[in-house]
Amino acid sequence: MIQSATYDSLRGVVAIVTGGARGIGEATVRALHGSGAVVVIGDLLVDAGQALADELGERVHFQPQDVTRQNDWDAIVDLAESLGPVAVLVNNAATLIQATVVDTTEEQFMQCVRVNQLGVLLGMQSVFPAMKDSGGGSIINVSSIDGLLSMNSLVAYSATKWAVRGMTKAAAIEMGRYGIRVNSVHPGGVYTTMHASDLISVEEASSFYQDAALPRVGMPAEIANMICFLASDQASYSTGAEFIADGGSSAGKVNPTAPQL
Repeated sequence: MIQSATYDSLRGVVAIVTGGARGIGEATVRALHGSGAVVVIGDLLVDAGQALADELGERVHFQPQDVTRQNDWDAIVDLAESLGPVAVLVNNAATLIQATVVDTTEEQFMQCVRVNQLGVLLGMQSVFPAMKDSGGGSIINVSSIDGLLSMNSLVAYSATKWAVRGMTKAAAIEMGRYGIRVNSVHPGGVYTTMHASDLISVEEASSFYQDAALPRVGMPAEIANMICFLASDQASYSTGAEFIADGGSSAGKVNPTAPQL
């Protein structure tokens, strides 16, 4: 079992996690809570989000949220501010559409743009006044290894995850003078519902990564640990950067016919 790292600087801070009801978002909520943070979960999955908040207790709150709607952002920021200065935003909510370049419809493409790209923009815009007024904060935008590379069938998803990198850098440059750090996290294959964790075992999921440096699927808690590091004061001089947790997939592939250790 992956252990969650804890950071004293997160104790008592108020954090918003979008798409926080399951997967990487849920693991991040648990990790932030474990460090003593007050966490507001945003998600369309009302039952799952409320159940997680009920399980973790009084320092975790759930707010139904569609990240493409400004009114929903206003509501979740208002709730967070009622609990204290907003110090952390984790833009994690995302959608994945698999279709070739030729077969991707305009509707599918724009759905990815609205959730994965516009949702991140609205999030950064919405927390900026609160973070500026309180003297700073940390924004973590969850991109993907497909925001550094790509593969067939991911034209819409990859386009928006690459866009998150550029948005992160632009925001970091603009917001840094106010003490706000903005970084992107790039997970590789992670055992979540987006990776069919509801249909296949960890062992089956790991079989897709046998040519990677670490020949296994990643676990949500491993990504959450990196997110919490970036949220904490331990990353105080890091901004506008990509942080990769992909088991070495982006380093290259193992060649089984060449000499190995």
